[in-house]
Amino acid sequence: MASKKVAPDLDINTEEKIKNAARAVFHKKGFAATRTRDIAEEAGINLALLNYYFRSKEKLFNLIMMETFSGFIKSIVVIFNDETTSLENKVESIASAYIDLLIMEPQIPLFIMSEIRSHPDQLLKTINAKNIITNSAFARQYQQGVKEGKIAPVNILHFIMNLLGLTIFPFIASPMIQVIGDLKEGQFNKLMTERKKMIPKWAKEILKTK
Repeated sequence: MASKKVAPDLDINTEEKIKNAARAVFHKKGFAATRTRDIAEEAGINLALLNYYFRSKEKLFNLIMMETFSGFIKSIVVIFNDETTSLENKVESIASAYIDLLIMEPQIPLFIMSEIRSHPDQLLKTINAKNIITNSAFARQYQQGVKEGKIAPVNILHFIMNLLGLTIFPFIASPMIQVIGDLKEGQFNKLMTERKKMIPKWAKEILKTK
């Protein structure tokens, strides 16, 4: 009598190993260029085991995408909604938090940008990004500063774009910057660390009234 095949029990360590491998491969290659075989090889497991834990590349990608984007947005949420810090303090914290994050994981900006362009409505609605910004303590402080004449009456979106651009764009353009400056990775990271002190100064100038 033929013995029954028993499916392996789900193991949390194996599941985390697969997710970590998928995160590394997806961040580097994106959804379209990634094969499930690439993830299995990165995790050091066979393809059948990967398929047992995650039935499709789409399911695994959606999980990684949401985790990555949620983690990226979480820094803004915590900082923007801190009622005890000033607008200037929030700018300093945003610059510092994102530069530290992107030195560790420089692929994140391009990964998120690429996928937002492909599925903007689904992703941003799930995270509720609009509400995060418009109902934050940051937005209230900005609007109050404009009302009191302490901040230039400029649409808050311009300021947010400037802040995120100053912080994130250098990582997106890092291959070009490293070539122009003849920089190795460590030198580039040192340059980015210097921006933690410089960005708040530049942001302060942007906020000034004329």
